[in-house]
Amino acid sequence: MTDYYSTLGLSREASPEEIKKAYRKNAVKYHPDKNPGDKKAESKFKEISEAYEVLSDEKKKQIYDQYGADALKGGMGGMPGGGGAGGFSSMEEALRTFMGAFGGGGGGGEGIFESFFGGGGQEETGRQGTSKKMNLTISFEEAVKGTEHEVAISNLVECETCTGTGAASPSAIKRCSRCHGAGQVQQSRGFFTMASVCPQCQGRGKMITQPCSSCSGSGQTKQKQRVNIKVPPGVDTGMRLRMSGYGDAGSNGAPPGDLYVSITVEPHPFFKREGDDVILELPISFSDAALGSKKEVPTPTGNNCRITIPEGTQTGKKLRVKGEGINNVHGQGKGDLIVILLVETPVNLSEKQKELIRSFGALEGEQNSPHKRSFLDKVKGFFSFVM
Repeated sequence: MTDYYSTLGLSREASPEEIKKAYRKNAVKYHPDKNPGDKKAESKFKEISEAYEVLSDEKKKQIYDQYGADALKGGMGGMPGGGGAGGFSSMEEALRTFMGAFGGGGGGGEGIFESFFGGGGQEETGRQGTSKKMNLTISFEEAVKGTEHEVAISNLVECETCTGTGAASPSAIKRCSRCHGAGQVQQSRGFFTMASVCPQCQGRGKMITQPCSSCSGSGQTKQKQRVNIKVPPGVDTGMRLRMSGYGDAGSNGAPPGDLYVSITVEPHPFFKREGDDVILELPISFSDAALGSKKEVPTPTGNNCRITIPEGTQTGKKLRVKGEGINNVHGQGKGDLIVILLVETPVNLSEKQKELIRSFGALEGEQNSPHKRSFLDKVKGFFSFVM
């Protein structure tokens, strides 16, 4: 009676990880490549592969635990090899299980399987062109409104003489003599035949006997190009624009690379940016702060807007003007203009101004300086606590 657990040296309480670990250990030990010509090792390899095929599959394992191996071989579990008593019908099926357990795609892994048994030739495929990077510095106003800049770049382009083939003429392209156009060469290692990229043609399957004189066989030449970069409104320092297809040309018909433009925005004399909001620090006089007033202030777009300064304004007060900031670069609304008021203490006073201020000081009461009164009350409380 077949005992898959004993075959792998496990108890019936083994976890999925323990099952996989045990199979890997045994599979490496009895692998045909390590035991060439050993029929006993080959048979053992099939047995442990059959055991793993069942115990690693939850449904098959459940059937096996309840009804035994005969239930699976009778068709209930869909075991490879039909209903024969020998389990796997061929080494191929055992090797497929082996490759699946070792990360080869399992249960079919045709890609790796073909590499062992000598799959078909490799067709030459193109490679996408190299992408380029550049920096672009723009003004604050250009970042707000958007702009266009024409720049010169030097790229690899398809050679016009040979149209990218790298050969002086079509007859100068010959099939590779080593791989006979397959792009792969095969090497035998014990039981397996391994396929690798042909070292003579680097997998292209063909050789150039007479290279193109214009590109020296590379299929590409360097060329200066003028590129118009469209900068959308709302960009900021550190953002990157992608210009699709403006990198180096690809090989063998593959698409060109891209051009990545890193943006740097020059600082503005009085506007500061915070996300999509714009900060403006506005100095106001003592009288404007005390009595209130209306002011015209500039906006980032070059227009003006009117703000109202309330009576009794303290320095640092913020006024928000909705929608006068910067357009979001992704089109998700617009920021605000935040005006921070800075109250200036008057300087260079005339004698008359000083006299007026002295007169005001004599009339000034606690109700005129709420912050001062609050501070003094806190100070008195602190010293009372200390004493």
